[in-house]
Amino acid sequence: MKQINVDRKARRVLRHKRITNKLQRQGYAKPRLVISKTNKHIFAQIIDDLTSRTLVASSTLQLKKTGTIANAKLVGEDIAKKALAQKIKQVAFDRGGSKYHGQILALANAARENGLEF
Repeated sequence: MKQINVDRKARRVLRHKRITNKLQRQGYAKPRLVISKTNKHIFAQIIDDLTSRTLVASSTLQLKKTGTIANAKLVGEDIAKKALAQKIKQVAFDRGGSKYHGQILALANAARENGLEF
């Protein structure tokens, strides 16, 4: 059912539910690359849902940058390098309700270019 008169926050929640349901249907065979975004920073974590542990994490906060598209690319490169060092090659991409454009797109493309598969 199409939600026409719903505010921005409610649309984001609907997207998040749709993404979460899709990931649960696929099972927990692969760790999740979870992206979180605030107004100033962008965060990326690789989480193993079977053991409920964060395997690898990176953010603009750690890199001492602010959240721009160029810095999102740096976070994508950093998370990919750390994941490959831990021998994690395949992940499931969880953008957490954010639209797939701008910083999220830049981070995903940079992670793919540096060896992560999703």
